[in-house]
Amino acid sequence: MNMMDLMTDNKVHDESRQGEAYAPFANDPNQYKKKFYIESYGCQMNFSDSEIVASILNSAGYGATRDTEEADLVLLNTCSIREKAEQTIRKRLTEFRKAKMRRPGMLVGVLGCMAERLKANLLEEEKLVDMVVGPDAYRTLPGLIEEAEGGQKSVNVLLSRDETYADISPVRLESNGMSAFISIMRGCNNMCSFCVVPFTRGRERSRDAKSIIAEAQDLFDRGFREVTLLGQNVDSYYFVDEKSNETVSFAMLMERVALISPDLRVRFSTSHPKDITDEVLYTMAKYENICKYIHLPVQSGNTRVLQLMNRTYTREWYMKKVDRIKEILPDCGISSDIIAGFCSETEEEHQDTLSIMDYSQYDYSYMFFYSERPGTLAARRYKDDVPEEVKKRRLQEIVDKQYHLSLESNKRDVGKTYKVLIEGESKKDENAWMGRNSQNKVIVFAKEQYNLKKGDYVYVTVTDCTKGTLLGVIEK
Repeated sequence: MNMMDLMTDNKVHDESRQGEAYAPFANDPNQYKKKFYIESYGCQMNFSDSEIVASILNSAGYGATRDTEEADLVLLNTCSIREKAEQTIRKRLTEFRKAKMRRPGMLVGVLGCMAERLKANLLEEEKLVDMVVGPDAYRTLPGLIEEAEGGQKSVNVLLSRDETYADISPVRLESNGMSAFISIMRGCNNMCSFCVVPFTRGRERSRDAKSIIAEAQDLFDRGFREVTLLGQNVDSYYFVDEKSNETVSFAMLMERVALISPDLRVRFSTSHPKDITDEVLYTMAKYENICKYIHLPVQSGNTRVLQLMNRTYTREWYMKKVDRIKEILPDCGISSDIIAGFCSETEEEHQDTLSIMDYSQYDYSYMFFYSERPGTLAARRYKDDVPEEVKKRRLQEIVDKQYHLSLESNKRDVGKTYKVLIEGESKKDENAWMGRNSQNKVIVFAKEQYNLKKGDYVYVTVTDCTKGTLLGVIEK
């Protein structure tokens, strides 16, 4: 496992997608007054937000392009969780500033999580951008663009208590056409001390349940076969319909999406351990098309460190939650997030993290060493006092442990047969399909003579494995 296979603050960072440019429609017949280019960084929520931004800009008469040379408007959807991401974004902004010298009419804007924190630096001090727009202000983009076109620096980083973009149908990023993300809530109320999200994305608010069901139904009707319900902390979803005086919990929402069709797979991300209730677990067990996979970030295996992180659970409580998942869902896959070298962590406390990994038997984890983020509770309260070489060594021990756990987990699957959703051809072999099973493991298998296509379900028996992939044959 690569040390850069990282995740922080419960948000998956797909390293292969960092800096990905938004893809325009294929053969788009529309004529647009102007073209926009958007690049996304960070977690899946940011990529989902880019789809909302694209929809808003399309409605205002802008067309997407993947060529910065023809873009009138260049947007970077940013992430504040990792220092590396910020450095990359600054480098890109410097490159765009040079491009502006060649094309003086081009506007450059920063969206998302860096907006609030660095608005003064980016706008006034470094003069890298024309506009700064926070994650709750995307509806105001057309007006802000007009202001910027008039030579006025435009800013809207106000956080909202009710914005969920429920009525905006996202323009889907170029995907496999099978899997889509549906944002069900925004913001986070968990004040984990290492995390900047509550300050950059604001308070939790849940989206209207009916709009989520309608979006899932529309995706299914258009041929999508898998949806992932997305939020900073999905399990705390709680919507009150004031018209009907009905409350909808996360388990109820998940059930309603599952009932759209047995052929629509339902996943969710991410979970805070405190919110994975028995109601959620029993709902998962009830429906075959709700995937048996839970991302359950532990962050640390030591109770004292967990208290410093403000994670609201102890080592023993977390272990009991793992027991409960395995009791109700014996075939459930579990993955995690792990931070090495948090403030004042001792060697013995690090060993507690390694042992809870053994106890939980994670199928895979996203791992990184602690990096202090400005504005967080930890930055204000604690000293980042574990030397970097110690952090890196502890992280390597965690990575090595997970490598072993992942390989052993995959070996246990050899001989088992799984229902797999075909997502497309294998990247390495055009004569093989790739897909995932309910437990979120990738399976690669030969096409053989079968008349199958992307979006079909097929039963595959696992014959071999690597650390990251199951290899199999179609069950005859």
